[in-house]
Amino acid sequence: MFKFADCSLIASRNGKLGFCTAHAVVPIVESIIETQIPQTPINLHDPEEESSKYHFLQRLNPKFYISVLVNCRNPKQVRQVHAQASVQGMLQNLVVANKLVYFYSYYKALDDAYALFDGMCERDSVSWSVMVGGFAKVGDYMNCFGTFRELIRSGERPDNYTLPFVIRACRDLKDLQMGRLIHHIVYKFGLVLDHFVCAALVDMYAKCGEIDDARFLFDKMQKRDLVTWTVMIGGYGECRNANKSLVLFDRMREEGVVPDKVAMVTVVFACAKLGVMHKARMIDDYIKRKKFRLDVILGTAMIDMYAKCGCVESAREIFDRMEEKNVISWSVMIAAYGYHGQGRKALDLFPMMLDSGILPNKITLVSLLYACSHAGLVEEGLQYFSSMSEDYSVKPDVKHYTCVVDLLGRAGRLEEALKLIESMTVEKDDGLWCAFLGACRTHKHVALAEKAATSLLELQPQNPGHYVLLSNIFANAGRWEDVAKIRDLMSRRKLKKTPGWTWIEVDHKSHQFSVGDTTHTRSKEIYEMLKILSNKLELVGYVPDTDFVLHDVDEELKMGILYTHSEKLAIAFGLIATPEHTPIRIIKNLRVCGDCHTFCKLVSAIEGRVIIVRDANRFHHFKEGVCSCGDYW
Repeated sequence: MFKFADCSLIASRNGKLGFCTAHAVVPIVESIIETQIPQTPINLHDPEEESSKYHFLQRLNPKFYISVLVNCRNPKQVRQVHAQASVQGMLQNLVVANKLVYFYSYYKALDDAYALFDGMCERDSVSWSVMVGGFAKVGDYMNCFGTFRELIRSGERPDNYTLPFVIRACRDLKDLQMGRLIHHIVYKFGLVLDHFVCAALVDMYAKCGEIDDARFLFDKMQKRDLVTWTVMIGGYGECRNANKSLVLFDRMREEGVVPDKVAMVTVVFACAKLGVMHKARMIDDYIKRKKFRLDVILGTAMIDMYAKCGCVESAREIFDRMEEKNVISWSVMIAAYGYHGQGRKALDLFPMMLDSGILPNKITLVSLLYACSHAGLVEEGLQYFSSMSEDYSVKPDVKHYTCVVDLLGRAGRLEEALKLIESMTVEKDDGLWCAFLGACRTHKHVALAEKAATSLLELQPQNPGHYVLLSNIFANAGRWEDVAKIRDLMSRRKLKKTPGWTWIEVDHKSHQFSVGDTTHTRSKEIYEMLKILSNKLELVGYVPDTDFVLHDVDEELKMGILYTHSEKLAIAFGLIATPEHTPIRIIKNLRVCGDCHTFCKLVSAIEGRVIIVRDANRFHHFKEGVCSCGDYW
């Protein structure tokens, strides 16, 4: 007789019990069947004996085991079916064995799955696919690659089911070297034009940042489904080429591919990266026309899109229209108010979130602290930080500490910020020291800046931005010899300063400017407008602040450099290329300098224009001579 106990098989013979595996029980069962079954004649006219014969024969039918496996709800039940199949000698049936491996894998019992797989006398492409896929799905990439290597060495031909699993494993690990190796195998077996394999390769290259390779394969595909289009659009967004994402989205629709909600979220994400308002409006109109529901995912993405395109009011409209909100929705809206300089509105939103029954998480508290930091709400920020563990069960991590260091640093409380850094128990990162170094620059505290820079360069010696920041602090202090040393160090380490660029969107076309740029087709008009503006600004008392020219040159040259900063060129172009009284929106890849900040305030007043500047850290809204940051930035 046979019984089950603790998922092991107990074989009873001649009154003796023993534990054994399902595989080991097969010879015992066969010997018992040989001695018992032939000795028992079956009376076909006896209903009970006829029923017994039917059930016995049923257990010799592979379909019986497949139907039972489909109804299994956990690995224990799969093991019981496995044991029964062993008893009846059905493991020799490849279909049954493959199904067992599949259901073990499905319930993440990979040890059982591989034990069965390893003992199989015969394997087909399904066997390999299920085993490789099973390891990939649970994130056991080492065994996934190892099993795939066994497949190649066995001489079996990989198919379009097995290969995508291995390629996705390369994607998840961002293992480009392994990905290229698998790509060579794809070529070797002539599967490069297979839809499923090629789509997986596009996805892998895009996630690994090799967007040109991804696009090459994408263009070679004979047929592209919605998923492939979405992957390619998302890949451009991730690789900071959001403009191509939106171009590809237009092409997808032209080819008759109808986007779903996932595709729209990807497009919204790309538009947020691009930061162009007219594109945001077009996407919003499309979503309304196609009647996509503003669920948590799409609605939250649209809040972020509008906020990063410079319109926090439209972001709030989307937020208010959403029927359902989760903690991420609230956090994104709070963050939007924060980097638009509306700290009080961010703080007002927080109790509304609590009243709705949603508790904050780490991201929410980071958003709150960031909002306090950029609005100068020092005491409020310190209160949230000190109470977050007790009141909201959120343990501060390095991002929370970074916000508080920034909060204290902006307020000029550098000693307190340093004391907090030295007392913190969580691991310090480059963002923390960078926030402190930025505060040292703002308040011209060279000694503390050197201390912060030492720690920062130990953590990230290859980041040119840190050297530039320290160099600027030395330049402000007139320590030109130290500036020269920093620049020499950068040269020896082959590091280059990130050049400053400013973009402005006019008539659905992006225009890019650098300092002293004369390459624009309307360059002559731009410089004429700059001259007119300079004359107007002088009349209202504007004096260029040459402290922001960090070069050891005379004042006249400094004035010339300030005069042609990329922000000023973009604003001058906006004034001549856009209708009167319409907002001018520009994007700067670096932090806007203090002189350009003053310039923007005065131009907004004398020209009657709203100027919206998105720099590397936040948004500035200039209107009637006042900035939304309150000059606290």
